[in-house]
Amino acid sequence: MSEIGILPTPERVATRDFLAADLAALDGPVLCVVIDTEEEFDWGAPFSRCNRRVDSLQWLGMGHRLFRRFDIVPCYLLDYPVAMAPVACDIFGPWLAAHECLVGTQLHPWVTPPYEEVVCPFNTFPCNLPPDLEHRKLSTLTAAIAAALGVQPEIYKAGRYGIDIRREEMYASLGYLIDTSVVPNRSFAGSGGGPDFHGYPEQPFWTSEEHRLLYLPVSQSLVGPLRKLAGGTRGRVIFGPTMTRLHVPGALARMNLMERIMLTPEGTTLQEMCRLADSLLRDGSKVFTLSLHSPSFMPGGTPYAANHTDMEALVARIEGFLEHFFGRMGGRATTPLALRRLALGTTEEIGLGGRRAA
Repeated sequence: MSEIGILPTPERVATRDFLAADLAALDGPVLCVVIDTEEEFDWGAPFSRCNRRVDSLQWLGMGHRLFRRFDIVPCYLLDYPVAMAPVACDIFGPWLAAHECLVGTQLHPWVTPPYEEVVCPFNTFPCNLPPDLEHRKLSTLTAAIAAALGVQPEIYKAGRYGIDIRREEMYASLGYLIDTSVVPNRSFAGSGGGPDFHGYPEQPFWTSEEHRLLYLPVSQSLVGPLRKLAGGTRGRVIFGPTMTRLHVPGALARMNLMERIMLTPEGTTLQEMCRLADSLLRDGSKVFTLSLHSPSFMPGGTPYAANHTDMEALVARIEGFLEHFFGRMGGRATTPLALRRLALGTTEEIGLGGRRAA
């Protein structure tokens, strides 16, 4: 067992043990697709409870058809404005009925009732809310999705990756089996007081022998000959405020000595995505998670799809990576729930023999 850091501020820093999920039955790489399905808002403006437009939901079909072509069952993590939109049932209902997707939750506290906290960067991270308030907000969101779509969400992501794994029992009590909030090799402490994930595992893990919640980290790692020098908690130094002010991470990346890459088409080139996946595979990783935000499928929906040309290029990067993963890497598609069943030793109907896993 190893230690991992939990929270960013000195008075809240703790360590926990983790257990690597037993995925020895996997004989090759598998891919999950996780889509943060949320309202549109100006990423450069202050957070506001007024941001509730979900026009980008009408553009999801284009991406969904691409995933269907590769036999991928994507996981859409719905936040409260999406769950409450009348169009949500029309879009996700048929996909759920056809077993073409999974639906989970993403908690954006500032647009999820009850509205008791001040809207500020610190409070946009669910882990910074009083536990009872986070519980009531997540209960509201969970019930809204169940009422709208007739399914019990079992996959969770804390908005802005603001998870506090010490609250695991609370998430489990609401029916959650999987968390997708962990971003290895990154700290959000400088983004308003978010969590510090340096030292967290890059592959799926549990926090105890009770196996209450399987943590499926975002696929992000260090690539390059010096990558091991900044692995684990040492990354706090390389990517910390002092080194960042001195432009050390950028210089290392330009010299191809070490770069931090996330498996996403948002702000990441196709070459970088493939280089990350190849590096992880060489190092023995078996589980990969491709993630992005739903508004990126709509021109102008996010900074990564500022116009129609950008949006088409983003979709092309997804397609290019999927061709690389299922072709050159010999990968297969799966889902977070299928991985959990495998990690628990329940392999019936796991669907890992082909490219689709229900």
